[in-house]
Amino acid sequence: MATPHISAPDGAFAKTVLMPGDPLRAKFIADTFLTDPHVVTSVRNVLGFTGLYKGVPVSVMASGMGIPSIGIYSYELYSQYGVENIIRIGSAGSYVERLDVMDVVLAKVAYSESSYARVLNGYRSKKIKPSPIINAVVMQKAKELGIECKEAVVHSSDVFYGQEPWQDIAARSGSECVEMESFGLFHNANVLGKQASCLLTISDSFVHNTELTAEERQTSFRTMMTLALEAAIVL
Repeated sequence: MATPHISAPDGAFAKTVLMPGDPLRAKFIADTFLTDPHVVTSVRNVLGFTGLYKGVPVSVMASGMGIPSIGIYSYELYSQYGVENIIRIGSAGSYVERLDVMDVVLAKVAYSESSYARVLNGYRSKKIKPSPIINAVVMQKAKELGIECKEAVVHSSDVFYGQEPWQDIAARSGSECVEMESFGLFHNANVLGKQASCLLTISDSFVHNTELTAEERQTSFRTMMTLALEAAIVL
């Protein structure tokens, strides 16, 4: 049954969904990696696809930008479409020397100043953990594939153009990179008894003052995408 934000029929999604922020990145993944992909939802051009990866059903759907956006889509996927696992795949900015551009990062904790979790159900901690089950699968697959995947504390920010110096944020939170969605995704999974994880590729470094172009962000994260898909088919 369609929800206010997803037009797919019942059974349209696989039990595991990969969620990039960008609808065009979702399309790129479906076109590049999936066999017989088909569009299952396109409300507001937030594209969702289901196809096969190595013969196993996998879905990929955009989340939009920010915690409120991924909060809506992941909540509906979990609660209305029978989705069990969501792996966010996105880009992040590095706060530390050890995470450089194009490094693949797995979130071990999401830190946020967001009010999302408190407003949803009174959760007041600024830190939320992902699913240990998915994270263990991701790290095992990374080892099998020879992919270096670095675990890190992720700052899940509500604000892109913040005024606080990034050095201060990193120091007070212990965060090593920044993105804008994982905190909301992890909280929804915890509330609804589901599983969530977050794989990131470092797209820019505050330390080295380097960054990728918008086009590179859309199409160049193949290592992260492959790792997520390999994990998805064994969950």
